[in-house]
Amino acid sequence: MTATTTPNAVLRVPPASPAAAAAHFGASLAFHADVSDVASALAADGDPGFVVIDTRSTASWDQGHVPGAVHLPTALIAEQAGQLLDRTVPVVTYCWGPGCNGATRAALALAELGFQVKEMLGGFEYWAREGFAYETWEGSARRDADPLTAPVDSDDCGC
Repeated sequence: MTATTTPNAVLRVPPASPAAAAAHFGASLAFHADVSDVASALAADGDPGFVVIDTRSTASWDQGHVPGAVHLPTALIAEQAGQLLDRTVPVVTYCWGPGCNGATRAALALAELGFQVKEMLGGFEYWAREGFAYETWEGSARRDADPLTAPVDSDDCGC
């Protein structure tokens, strides 16, 4: 690229240095878990070492939630987290999906109360879209995996 060439939108702001990128992405993994990794940990034998928190309303919970999740709406965290959760056990929050920041707000509230916390990227939307079983007020349910979000013929996306 010459001095007179205007970079494309991707390179208009140059990439971070490798050291800065490693720090950023390492930090991101300390704050986030993806749906597939959470599902795999929950499906394995034994204690996964964390608790999953559904931060949505009761109506949303009834529509569908991760099996074994604790229902703790964000608005009730300050009042109820101390009674429902053990501060020595990491927490993974989720809400509807990537278009909702409810899990982020819940993670912040829990961190401010002294809990170790991660946010589950993709939320309940991607849990269902990736074909994992979920519970509703009517019982268990499962959808076929969306081929745009999860491999159809494998449990491993390769990432």
